Amino acid sequence: MTDVRDLAGFNRSLAADAPPADLSFALKGLWWDAKGDWQKAHECAQAQDDPTGAWVHAYLHRREGDAQNAAYWYRRAEKPVSSAALDAERTTIIETLLAAEAGARR
Repeated sequence: MTDVRDLAGFNRSLAADAPPADLSFALKGLWWDAKGDWQKAHECAQAQDDPTGAWVHAYLHRREGDAQNAAYWYRRAEKPVSSAALDAERTTIIETLLAAEAGARR
């Protein structure tokens, strides 16, 4: 099992067929997105009904090209609508969520 404590570990975990079990639904959603499975990513984002899940949900709808739906989810996440490149936004979200989870483990 890959230790996912930082972006490098997250990226190494992409070699597997499924995300590490200990990831939050939001991070699992980003994992599936990185693997190119938008539907599974969306299901994971929907499963985390909080601002973090909403942030991933917003990003996914932005990736899908649905700007209006994305804007709704950015509001729910209390985040500004991103104009960053999609892969850069995904990286930012991953790094932010991993850092938050690491802080929660301390």
